[in-house]
Amino acid sequence: MAVPTALAMNAGFYIIMAAQFFSALADNALLIAAIAILRDMRAPAEYEPLLKTFFTVSYVALAAFVGAFADSMPKWRVMFISNGIKIFGCSLMFFDIHPLLAYAVVGLGAAAYSPAKYGILTEYLPHRLLVVANGWIEGLTVGAIILGVVLGGALIRPEIAHGLLSLDFPVIDTGIDTVSEMNLVIIGTLYLIAAAFNLYVPDTGVDHKPLKKNPVYLLHEFNHCLKLLWRDKLGQVSLAVTTLFWGAGATLQFIVLEWARVSLNLDLSKASMLQGIVAIGVAIGAIMAAKMITLRKSVRVIPLGIAMGVGVLVMIVVRDFWIAAPLLVLIGMASGFFVVPMNALLQHRGHILMGAGHSIAVQNFNENLSILIMTTGYSLLLKANLHIYWIIALFGMLVAGTMWLVKLRHEMNQRLRDDVAHLEDVAHH
Repeated sequence: MAVPTALAMNAGFYIIMAAQFFSALADNALLIAAIAILRDMRAPAEYEPLLKTFFTVSYVALAAFVGAFADSMPKWRVMFISNGIKIFGCSLMFFDIHPLLAYAVVGLGAAAYSPAKYGILTEYLPHRLLVVANGWIEGLTVGAIILGVVLGGALIRPEIAHGLLSLDFPVIDTGIDTVSEMNLVIIGTLYLIAAAFNLYVPDTGVDHKPLKKNPVYLLHEFNHCLKLLWRDKLGQVSLAVTTLFWGAGATLQFIVLEWARVSLNLDLSKASMLQGIVAIGVAIGAIMAAKMITLRKSVRVIPLGIAMGVGVLVMIVVRDFWIAAPLLVLIGMASGFFVVPMNALLQHRGHILMGAGHSIAVQNFNENLSILIMTTGYSLLLKANLHIYWIIALFGMLVAGTMWLVKLRHEMNQRLRDDVAHLEDVAHH
């Protein structure tokens, strides 16, 4: 298969992006719909961040298997099967299964989808285009997050929801009587569109490894890949950064909702718009990184992770929407600019060390373990009735402090490498 020299003219890459866009759009609209259902049920506040916890359990529990699954068949087929699982999870919510359990099934589909989504980039594109491709994919995913939370927020607005419910079709009785049912039908349709695009994702022609039936072997192989990536000097830094970013980003989604309620007096529909504002910043940062940062220079963006943590701390003193909006854009820009090059570097190192699917599975395991720990921690802090301002302070300091430690670790790795190179040079002469 001809490897593309420019993304602008490549139809296959656009199909991959379209499939990812509609799947991510549905995931994020479904999150807002699920939060609305929990609130209608009068569920405790700490259940809301647990949605993300339940969603990510599959990523962690099945990490040893989804990478091997993604590498065992063409990526388009993996993506199609995964979207089918998401549709099933969405339909469970429609039939009144508890949102936490239904969203966990959607998470199972997402866990299988992710290694295929990122793995196809490393199979389809030369490594010099990986930062650019990641910039596009991350930018588009964030665009889907923006539109997803905005769509989810719009669908629960009373005037829009009741307007859609009042639409009647001649002869056909849809049987859709509530706002939540209507939302879930619309979101399910988005998953179907994504599945349709999956059928046209190009086959890269890469040889696929037969799926090993022995789970003990798969666990052993995954453990080997996990150690391999954490021991690699560049792999460990990029893995630490992306692990922290995704845990922090998932928690920040819920912190913004609670902060908007307490500080800005916004309801769920309007607060979900603020989530979209953060995502706009991430998209801008991702696109800037794609244009400005090469794979070789990717580690230079680490200080922006510290800036992201400091930006979160500033949220504590903000009480005005028109100050909040640009602050959230800046936080998003810093995070988008530093995570895209780190993601590309991690994929490149992983592809060299162990293959695309296994590499992404290791990445997903670490990132989603971080999401599990941080969203569960946030849920426990809410349960303990700790004020949102204290939670924001702890969160901001954790992000800035951890990124500072990662920066120190990378600088130490660089010094060790330079010392070894110097000793080899002396020995050679």
